[in-house]
Amino acid sequence: MTGLFLLCFFSFFTGGSPISSEKGGFEDRGKGSSPLENSLYKIFAILYNKKMKKVILCSASPRRRELLSEIIPDFEIRVSSAPERSTFKVPHKRVMDLAAIKQEGIFLSEGEIAISADTLVYRGGKYYGKPKSEEDARKMLRELSGRTHYVYTGVMIRTVSFTRSFYDKTAVIFKSLSDEEIEEYVRDFSPLDKAGAYGVQDGVVVKRIKGSYSNVVGLPMEKLKEELKKSGVHYDR
Repeated sequence: MTGLFLLCFFSFFTGGSPISSEKGGFEDRGKGSSPLENSLYKIFAILYNKKMKKVILCSASPRRRELLSEIIPDFEIRVSSAPERSTFKVPHKRVMDLAAIKQEGIFLSEGEIAISADTLVYRGGKYYGKPKSEEDARKMLRELSGRTHYVYTGVMIRTVSFTRSFYDKTAVIFKSLSDEEIEEYVRDFSPLDKAGAYGVQDGVVVKRIKGSYSNVVGLPMEKLKEELKKSGVHYDR
């Protein structure tokens, strides 16, 4: 009843309908619309659009939280306690499996959509996760120094009715680092909570990248935006 009332109210005051029969969704009112029409359209979209969902981020990563907030300012954090172990050896399957594990035990209600992600650094058949100690971080940085490696991020999007999984891959070329530079980085840039013992956002050890920058940070935003649109999630940016 609320949606029908708003539709009649909108049509009476604006002489039109917010619904486009050609597109099967909400019509973009455009810059030429009056302030009243724009305000009524926003109210109608919020109350009538059944596709709008509550977003759940299944990650404690502050970097993923920051990336997602760029397009969705209001979301909830829920973190699974499931052990993050995968038997997959192939990089893209491994990260998608780990992303799925991060949603184990996370209950969803109708209208909620959960997003989880896992990022791994891969080079020459070896995985580089988060270092266990500063010495482990030094070892990783020495092995990556002056070489190209690949960053894989797997993502799962899930509701009560469907699940979608995808991944992205970015080539990262490291600078050649001296022992002194490695020591300074370990001391000054907190590498223990980062896959591969580095953060591309630090702007210190990476020479250049080929592919998605946000994928290296921890969430491939370009692909995520596409998948969220398919899932009926609306965002402003």
